[in-house]
Amino acid sequence: MHEDGIIGRTEWSSAGRALPGQDISGDRAVVLDTGDGGALFAVLDGLGHGTAAAEAADRATSILADNRGEPLDVLMVLCHRAMVETRGAAVSLALIGPDESMQWLGVGNVEARLLTLGPAGPELRATMLLTGGIVGYRLPTHLQPQTLPIRPGDLLLMATDGIVSVGPELVDLARPATAIAGDLLARDAKDTDDALVLAARFRGACPG
Repeated sequence: MHEDGIIGRTEWSSAGRALPGQDISGDRAVVLDTGDGGALFAVLDGLGHGTAAAEAADRATSILADNRGEPLDVLMVLCHRAMVETRGAAVSLALIGPDESMQWLGVGNVEARLLTLGPAGPELRATMLLTGGIVGYRLPTHLQPQTLPIRPGDLLLMATDGIVSVGPELVDLARPATAIAGDLLARDAKDTDDALVLAARFRGACPG
């Protein structure tokens, strides 16, 4: 499964596949226009594999779509309530605003990194601080989104644990987001799990 598009000044792409031998994946990428020039990105990893994992991720997907204007900590609580009777999921959220800033928040093991182009090539600017827990089963009592500045050309990478952890030196920031996501899935997906990667490049603040 592969999707891509542009929201405001952010170009994005997601690529994923189910565990080999399975027909359905429990990993989901959610990309939503917040209506103010911003973009909400979520990567969900339903626990386990197959239909039960997909059901958990699908419930959270619906909640995010219906409540996209809420703060990230509120969205995480809403997803938790919606998934109480499911296996639960690891959830990471990132909000790129219409200005040059980003907020992110993660519970579980969906990694998120912000890469930038430095003098010697791609550099790691920031890594999302993940909080232990399972959304839908055990939610941390303290949810505090982080806010950080972003610059034109910066790349947000989000990936489930079905993707081998990728260093910035292996990412060609000159390539479009769709090529980056597709390449990472093809090269770094594990054979033992569902896998999904989302790439989003910030192209600059909205004019006006």
